[in-house]
Amino acid sequence: MVRMKKQFFMCVCLMGMVSLQAVSGANPLILKDIVEGKFAAKGVSAMQAMPDGEHYAVLSADGKAILKCAYTTGEVVETLFHVDEVRETKLDAIQGYALDSRGFRILVWNDKEGIYRRSWKAHVYDYDVRRNYLKPLSDTKGKVMIPTFSPDGRMAAFVRDNNIWLKKFDFDTEIQITKDGSVGKILNGITDWVYEEEFSQTNMLSWSSDSRFLAYLKSDETDVPTHSFQVFDGSLHPDFHTYKYPKAGENNSQVACYVYNIDTRDTKKMQVPLDADGYIPRIAFTPNIDQLAVMTLNRHQSHFRMYFVNPLSTIAKQVLSDKSEQYIPEDWILEIAFSPNNFVYVSEKDGFAHIYMYSMTGVLEKQVTTGKWDVTRFYGFNPDTKAIYYQSAEESPLRRSVYKIDAKGVKTKLSAQTGTNSANFSPNYKYFVNTYSNITTPNFITIRDEQGKELVVLNDNRALKTTLAGMRLPTKEFFTFTSPTGDVLNGWLIKPSHFDASKRYPVLMAQYSGPNSQEVLDAYKPTWENYLAEQGYVIACVDGRGTGARGTNFRKCTYLNLGVKESDDQIAAAQYLANQPFIDRSRIAVWGWSYGGFNTLMALSRSTGVFKAGIAVAPVTDWKFYDTVYAERYMRTPKENPRGYTAGSPLELAGSLNGNLLIVHGTSDDNVHITNTLDYTTALVKAGKNFEMQIYPNKNHSLPGNDTRLHLYNRIIKFLEANN
Repeated sequence: MVRMKKQFFMCVCLMGMVSLQAVSGANPLILKDIVEGKFAAKGVSAMQAMPDGEHYAVLSADGKAILKCAYTTGEVVETLFHVDEVRETKLDAIQGYALDSRGFRILVWNDKEGIYRRSWKAHVYDYDVRRNYLKPLSDTKGKVMIPTFSPDGRMAAFVRDNNIWLKKFDFDTEIQITKDGSVGKILNGITDWVYEEEFSQTNMLSWSSDSRFLAYLKSDETDVPTHSFQVFDGSLHPDFHTYKYPKAGENNSQVACYVYNIDTRDTKKMQVPLDADGYIPRIAFTPNIDQLAVMTLNRHQSHFRMYFVNPLSTIAKQVLSDKSEQYIPEDWILEIAFSPNNFVYVSEKDGFAHIYMYSMTGVLEKQVTTGKWDVTRFYGFNPDTKAIYYQSAEESPLRRSVYKIDAKGVKTKLSAQTGTNSANFSPNYKYFVNTYSNITTPNFITIRDEQGKELVVLNDNRALKTTLAGMRLPTKEFFTFTSPTGDVLNGWLIKPSHFDASKRYPVLMAQYSGPNSQEVLDAYKPTWENYLAEQGYVIACVDGRGTGARGTNFRKCTYLNLGVKESDDQIAAAQYLANQPFIDRSRIAVWGWSYGGFNTLMALSRSTGVFKAGIAVAPVTDWKFYDTVYAERYMRTPKENPRGYTAGSPLELAGSLNGNLLIVHGTSDDNVHITNTLDYTTALVKAGKNFEMQIYPNKNHSLPGNDTRLHLYNRIIKFLEANN
């Protein structure tokens, strides 16, 4: 599912709001400019830390060169690769690269072809730095996936046609490790659709630190149901795109972990205890060559176990177990970090997400962070100093800061400014790239040292600030209110730049509302709603129960009942807004995308006379239509939780729809299938409910493309003009 991840903020009511963005210049907002990214903050080129910890690599803007830069200055000190200077194979440009540990080889790729949200295949080339020689990585033609260097840089593994291959650079030989790979049946080293979407995993290869062993996940998706949707390519008879997609309660892929021995060329299955329908969301060799970490979840995702497996004996030993009455967040599994003597894990067992350090035998050594606030990212730890680095919401759920805690427990705040901060650390933790913004400040990106001192400004978005200063901008204000259930909810408003407190304005409520998501955040985020505000609307957004950075009780209270408390809170927010003197209570609309579209339909069906209109883009209309991992994480299976599925089903509630509805979907949505919208509109017709529909042929879940987005937002605006 697309997701964006008590009273802490100072404002307590709409009447006492603090305006955090002032009206400035005279130039009006133009919707096309917003869609085309005129007001989007610029970032920096993707940076790859180099092994020495003092330098990083970036791809040049034209894609022709890989540049080596110093952390201390941000300046280029060397060109590592240039397409115009290499021998043998000539390329116009490259799209990505991977560096080996010794600096002797670089893998580069182009003609990148996206598969799903994260996965891709491409033509990959091997660049021998010492010989200045570039040639295809594989002797066999065709694109490959997940090219992965061995730690010693002397080999690379990759996947072609669902099979793992190994290239040995010293001998210029190529070995096929697996031979059972088959489309729709066996996947080796790569993941199926649902693992990619819900566990954020595409590369399931892991090398041992001595480069002797290659571990991989094997997935058998033979019994996973197949889903198809039409692809409209202009032909008289449209074709179909078909792939494996398990829906709630259906069969998942059967998974197992294997290890290939480079020296003996034999493969062994690791003897890891796993339920027949369990998951292996991650495998990772620790720095110790006899400890392969294999991480498992039961199907309910309520019990996480980590095993250390010996790749020679195949024997597994459990070193960590974490249980929840609801579910274990997948994010923390992906961020477990290892050293030769310790591993660090984030758990929610005390009611908030906090960091715990364990010995490699699984003995808890200490709880590193504590308090009634959530760690929101774990960045890693320095095994030499035992210092821990993380991001948290301890100042406010609306903000993020970066911290360091040393071996004595002394905490240092490394980010200097108030708002939203994130970090990307060098391997030795001497430097980090700090990306900062708040609601009025576009991304300000700097390199800082281990004490948080600013060394280099990489991008201050000065040109964008100048542009914004000349614009007539609406204001954005934070507020809180107490819902009928006694929960203090955070929100923001955008008022027109020409706001007149004596007038009454129509409202569009924007929300996502999914588990652990957060839309009310002190971060720079220009959207099309800013344009709508300038057309005379007040835009409101409220994070209801189930959203993030407020502890597990708040975050997990929607468990087994998705859509009920979330829609109740949007209804309560609308009723609260309706009582404000500058709001036209007869003209309140709500909209959302994906989970937000689902919650829009729930809110329209579970209220009467509150919302005049709603817009649901790519909505889930019944969780039985959605994938196993996401739906069951929060709802279990339809068989186990029939009441929850019924109560949280817009499809079942279609006859109770109140208000004017526009529903939008792309026909090539591989995530939330258009079946959701088609079956829902069929139910609306049966119930005698009028609605409007907008379909975008061959568009996926994000409805990409400037023309499509401009059309969509204009469609919504015209719908609101006529129906709100």
